[in-house]
Amino acid sequence: MAKLIDGKAIREFNLDKIASEVAQLKEKGVEPALAVIIVGSDPASRVYVNNKKTACERVGMRSLEFAMPEETTTEELLALIDKLNADASVSGILCQLPVPKHIDKNAVLRRIRPEKDVDCFHPENVGLLSTGMGKLMPCTPMGMMKMLEYEGIDPAGKHCVIIGRSDIVGKPMAMLMLSKSATVTICHSKTADLPSITRQADILVAAVGIPNFVTEDMVGEGAIVLDVGINRLESGKLCGDVDFEAVKEKASMITPVPGGVGPMTIAMLMQNTLTACKEQNNILM
Repeated sequence: MAKLIDGKAIREFNLDKIASEVAQLKEKGVEPALAVIIVGSDPASRVYVNNKKTACERVGMRSLEFAMPEETTTEELLALIDKLNADASVSGILCQLPVPKHIDKNAVLRRIRPEKDVDCFHPENVGLLSTGMGKLMPCTPMGMMKMLEYEGIDPAGKHCVIIGRSDIVGKPMAMLMLSKSATVTICHSKTADLPSITRQADILVAAVGIPNFVTEDMVGEGAIVLDVGINRLESGKLCGDVDFEAVKEKASMITPVPGGVGPMTIAMLMQNTLTACKEQNNILM
């Protein structure tokens, strides 16, 4: 049976380290601050924003929230971002997605200055990531890399198969794996004979958003399985993209849902905000 990779424990380990560094910065008179913008009243977005505020409190960072009404225009949102870009006391800026359909999402993401783009969505940061020169990293992929590091797993020479090619998880995860000398295969909806490829994986990343998509026959004996999916079944129960009960009998390590990859995402947002603050103040620690 697979060993569980405990995302909550690894999150706390990383948050402890971040809190220690934040305390050191404060002794130097520098306080990291995260500005979060939320437009409208989407219930899921409100939960995520509250969780980010709680994480800031946990590590001792200043948290700023800007709640804007549903009818906010793109121009009004861009004006707020310009104000936050110009505020030297703000280390990181995040606009909670999704935004209402009438808002130009791409214009919003491009407007946040790259050095304050703690979600790592700006094209400049995406380009830096692909060349291995990035300072800020996409939160969910970086969280998975931290999980592997915590478990003492070196990706070098291993075959990492990623199911999903999204800009938020699939593509950046491939870049981070390549930077650690893994051999990477990205699979997607047009991939022929998917199980024959996924069975080759030493590290299998499932990021497709389909409940229980990865079945036992798709996993090689002893593989490490990282499940990014968070899906709610009709029963109300949360499950991942991996058929956990079946796959755990075959994998060597596996992340549960909930309690696996999910907790790491906000922890890495705190890490990016800390990194951004140090870079903006030319502080080496």
